[in-house]
Amino acid sequence: MGRDVEQGAFSREDRVRYRQKVRRCLDVFALMLDDFGFDADRPMTGLEIELNLVDSAAEPAMRNDQILADIADPSFQTELGQFNLELNAPPRLIEGTGFADYERDLRGSLARADERAARSDAKIVLVGILPTLTERHLVVDNLSTNERYRVLNDQIVGARGEDIELDIRGVERLQTHTDSIAPEAACTSLQFHLQVAPDSFADYWNASQAIAGVQVAVGANSPFLYGRQLWAETRIALFGQATDTRPDELKAQGVRPRVWFGERWITSIFDLFEENVRYFPPLLPICEDEDPVEVLHAGGVPELGELRLHNGTVYRWNRPVYDIMNGRPHLRVENRVLPAGPTVVDMLANAAFYFGLARGLAEADRPIWSQLTFSSAEENFHAAARRGMDAVLHWPRLGEVPVTKLVLDVLLPRAAAGLDRFGVAPAERDRLLGIIEQRCRTGRNGAVWQTEAVWSAERHRGMDRDAALHHMLQRYAELQRTNEPVHTWPVD
Repeated sequence: MGRDVEQGAFSREDRVRYRQKVRRCLDVFALMLDDFGFDADRPMTGLEIELNLVDSAAEPAMRNDQILADIADPSFQTELGQFNLELNAPPRLIEGTGFADYERDLRGSLARADERAARSDAKIVLVGILPTLTERHLVVDNLSTNERYRVLNDQIVGARGEDIELDIRGVERLQTHTDSIAPEAACTSLQFHLQVAPDSFADYWNASQAIAGVQVAVGANSPFLYGRQLWAETRIALFGQATDTRPDELKAQGVRPRVWFGERWITSIFDLFEENVRYFPPLLPICEDEDPVEVLHAGGVPELGELRLHNGTVYRWNRPVYDIMNGRPHLRVENRVLPAGPTVVDMLANAAFYFGLARGLAEADRPIWSQLTFSSAEENFHAAARRGMDAVLHWPRLGEVPVTKLVLDVLLPRAAAGLDRFGVAPAERDRLLGIIEQRCRTGRNGAVWQTEAVWSAERHRGMDRDAALHHMLQRYAELQRTNEPVHTWPVD
């Protein structure tokens, strides 16, 4: 939901008109899926990375406005918190040396941004949750100044009608309340976009859902929040709770949460947009002037603005995307399960694993979703978020299996085959999947390194938790700039 929003108060008429317009867009979308030329000849990929800003003391730096002004690059944008930025990499093919091109461009963009941030006594950190955040940082006054974030906050808090409860039980427990969605700003993610044809969208979305737990387990990088060690990927729990519009009574009635894994395998992308319209009331009922029916009948490409805006306020872990580029519509799976970091090469290893495995499973003779129940996929997702590299997942024909064994014995070969179908250069394929392999053989990802580094600082350096977290983050930022994979990082 990256568009600017200026309107803050919505009338009953606004909501009625918006609902009617969304349904009109949905009808037009159905017609387009039956008889329209979507761009899918050479499927593009994309990356979005959410970033954190810290000062010289490893504290959150609330300076994104001035740093963005200094960067002066449209690929960098605001995110929810004043200590956040977002970097959107230009879409590209991953065939040949596409991943190496991503790596070169991302490292160059981040280096330039870091140089500009230094002028404001700040530096960029790639991590799922900034370990030095406290409750005093995550307040409504520290939301970014773009009005859309204030409006979104007011709508979510207003829909709930009471404070938002955070209750996360992991290695330790966090239990607190908040009067805004500001804690969502702690969740900084890595998002992959994969362009797909309409007739294969369901296969790619189902495959992405099936492997979401595996992705989270090997890529976890968010073990700390408010000074407590919680889940390996605490971001999963925090994001769901911090944006929950449901009071307890609606939860008890089974009303669906806006941060949603889903509840079934699908047969078409239409299933997902139709569920969004059927289950979720609008948060931002803002109507465009376009009549999508008239545009379609005139031979144009409808923007479907209301449907896209509504889709952006339903936070699926694998989100369907309808977009237009160079006058042609296309569809994408937006994979949102992973945290940012630890390094650019780690994130590209995660990308290679996802893109390759999604294609390998989507094009398999016997679909994985015909063998794995949807509830098992969701249970795997949450088990992986809690335990990370130590997770035990359910997999067809294997039963309960350690995630590291599942990846090494079954999924890495599938991912390699999928990358081959994309035409990825063998050297790039082996380099990046080799990082995933070594994470599994060593049992070390970002979450493991963070927890071991804090443990070492507490026991060997005599630091309390707060000092240990600041010390760990300083070391993390130094090692991140080497671009060496996290499984090779020394703890001390």
